[in-house]
Amino acid sequence: MKELVELIAKSLVDNPDAVKVSEISGEQSVIIELRVAPEDMGKVIGKQGRIAKAIRTVVKAAATKQNKRVVVEII
Repeated sequence: MKELVELIAKSLVDNPDAVKVSEISGEQSVIIELRVAPEDMGKVIGKQGRIAKAIRTVVKAAATKQNKRVVVEII
């Protein structure tokens, strides 16, 4: 799932080298932290958070197959 978030984020931003994704795994949940350059933050969040919500939805669908709960944090 880390690779999925990284692929989506890099395709959205102007500075793909600044995209950093880290994954913190627990027993039943996974926290994915997405870091982008400050000037690309708006592109990842989108108007009224629509793109961020879409990223979370895609990742949540992928996590359902593994019976895990995923939280995507955009920092």
